[in-house]
Amino acid sequence: MEEKNKAGILEQYTGSLSHHIEKEYEIDERYYRDDVKRGLRNSDGTGVPVGITRVGSVLGYMIEDGQRVPVPGQLYYRGIELSEIVEAHQRAGTFGYEEVAYLLLMGYLPSREEMARFNEIMNRARKLPAGFTEDMIMKNPSRSIMNKLARSVLSLYSYDENPDDTSLDNILLQSVKLVGAFPSIVANAYSVKRHYFQGGSLHIHFPVEGLSTAENFLRMIRPNTKYTEEEAHLLDMMLMVHAEHGGGNNSTFVCRALSSSGTDTYSAIAGAVGSLKGPLHGGANAKVMEMFHYVKENVNPKDDGSIKDYLAKLLRKEAGDRSGKLYGLGHAVYTISDPRAVLLKKYAKHLAEVKGFAEDFQLLEKIEEFGIPMIQAKTGSDTPMCANVDMYSGLVYTMLGIPEDVFTPLFASARIAGWCANRIEEVVTCHRIMRPAYRAVVKRVHYEPISQRAPHFKFSL
Repeated sequence: MEEKNKAGILEQYTGSLSHHIEKEYEIDERYYRDDVKRGLRNSDGTGVPVGITRVGSVLGYMIEDGQRVPVPGQLYYRGIELSEIVEAHQRAGTFGYEEVAYLLLMGYLPSREEMARFNEIMNRARKLPAGFTEDMIMKNPSRSIMNKLARSVLSLYSYDENPDDTSLDNILLQSVKLVGAFPSIVANAYSVKRHYFQGGSLHIHFPVEGLSTAENFLRMIRPNTKYTEEEAHLLDMMLMVHAEHGGGNNSTFVCRALSSSGTDTYSAIAGAVGSLKGPLHGGANAKVMEMFHYVKENVNPKDDGSIKDYLAKLLRKEAGDRSGKLYGLGHAVYTISDPRAVLLKKYAKHLAEVKGFAEDFQLLEKIEEFGIPMIQAKTGSDTPMCANVDMYSGLVYTMLGIPEDVFTPLFASARIAGWCANRIEEVVTCHRIMRPAYRAVVKRVHYEPISQRAPHFKFSL
């Protein structure tokens, strides 16, 4: 009881204090000039170049005569267009995430023998260290799977005989192990959360050798371990789609910035996980689904007028989360189209019909169709806009029976391949710690002895 009272006093104190010091953190807009790149963005919204990469690249516009010219979006992994990789595996009926991970990490497509060897290594890497699930995941369970994932990554440091070795051989070994371990950690963390916080039965299923990452993940999170081939292939495509997105996205940049300091692999990757946890980054897919639930509850899906009226309310901050945003529409780079969203729409439609989500899928398409011109009218912009991958990924995960609190952790389970590839590139090629600058705008004052200071506010318990 005494500890609870102490905590209450602390909350009262910080609550009162924060109200009074808020003005101390305010910065007048006049201080922001063209040479201050807030968010590492140029005034036209483009990113500030801070490095060179051969891992992944994103194309959404061309620069002609100093102006941005929109083009259909393209995403390249090691120079190969993502859609080519996905289409090839769809035609062959094969699983492609492991090949994508190999491509990103090694820099080239594997031969049949190299792929077979890599799959053998993945089979071993998916098995967590002895006692890890009991000691690191089941003890002190977390309501946030992303929080548990970050803590688990940091704890893997203790299971590594050479955790601080930043030689290429060792970082590559650590990377391959992490690519295999991430989905297993996420699946077990979800099972533990479901048990401790949602009252569900505790089911811990071990990965099975010979199955792909997608197949293993579905069987590990489902109490009965059952899944269909179509479900597994659709999840495999989701993993391929999310595996990499260039060095400029926030989590990859965090990973590279931490790597530039010479820190260990586990610290750099845990930082990336923390970044992806943010609702403006990996958490965006859940925000789309939150918005979608609001729309479904308040419109007639067969009445275009009612859909437009409600979208207008969302934009006017009169409905939904009152943010004034239509989540899932627009992207920092893509203009005419997001290639990832194009792939999801193409291959998820059939499963939507099979699973009874056809009407939901059509409603998302309506939100895309009506929402884009409404946003453009509101902002006065004639620059082309498109739905981004988050518009459809949440519904795809829902169709696969994956809970919303697993959306972002599953995203991380795919992106770990890209993070590790970018970390390796940073360590091998850059050799210079990242150190951006901030302009200080505080007034110079002299130190005043405590006996001469008047209180800024009064606080009484």
